[in-house]
Amino acid sequence: MRLIRVGPPGEESPGVLASDTTYVDVSDVVGDFDARFFQDGGVDAVRPLVRERVAAGLVHDLSGLRVGPPVARPHQILCIGLNYRDHAAETGQPVPDEPIVFTKAPNTLVGPDDDVLIPRGSTKTDWEVELAIVIGRRSSYLPDAEAARAVIAGYAVCNDVSERAFQLERGGQWCKGKSAATFNPMGPWLVTADEVGDPSSLELWLDVNGERRQRGSTSTMVFDPATIVQYLSQFFVLEPGDVINTGTPPGVGMGMQPPVFLRAGDVMELGIGGLGRQRQRVWSAVADGV
Repeated sequence: MRLIRVGPPGEESPGVLASDTTYVDVSDVVGDFDARFFQDGGVDAVRPLVRERVAAGLVHDLSGLRVGPPVARPHQILCIGLNYRDHAAETGQPVPDEPIVFTKAPNTLVGPDDDVLIPRGSTKTDWEVELAIVIGRRSSYLPDAEAARAVIAGYAVCNDVSERAFQLERGGQWCKGKSAATFNPMGPWLVTADEVGDPSSLELWLDVNGERRQRGSTSTMVFDPATIVQYLSQFFVLEPGDVINTGTPPGVGMGMQPPVFLRAGDVMELGIGGLGRQRQRVWSAVADGV
């Protein structure tokens, strides 16, 4: 299934895609795609309902509707750095022996086509297309990759927007460069794990102003999704609905010669094969009074 949330920010309603342009409203039986939904087995419970409503023609047109992030605000957003060998090379850093872990503020989460704001004082706001994992049930100390795969609810596209000066030049705390407002567009859908198949063979891409900047494959990840989830569970209690950004392929602005960063008016378009695509216009937070 492809889970989707539609409506104004903060008022999104849960649905399931019936086609690329229509969806089934499940808001009468599902409060939201949140921790309770995932923990209570909501993904499996909603399947027969969706089939019944599609068969009865109870579908709605997506035209003109805002699509929000496919999960309600998570308990935490965990991220993995330098998880593509070719991206580590472009930044001049060694391939890590263990996952590099940092966090993003959960309130960075926005919809796939919402505007991205360059924060006040920023000179180096950058783009990063990433595969996101969503956790399906509360987990800790998972014993192996097989157990980790069993707790993954699904996968989605994320843009791990980053302010490099804040991240790398202001005391070494990556979260400062990752947690500005609008810095985690997610969606358009959450594709359930059973429909994704092998998450280690997905193609990723990102364009800025129509020019291809990033192109890569999850096959070049240093640590695959199951390994990441199993590893993180040794240090964190993973809650249902938590989001894990798994790293970015090469082509970020910081790695270009000379470096290139986002400016007001730029447009980012990005996607992952089978998981959908995003489009964000970039604005200045100062100009917008944020």
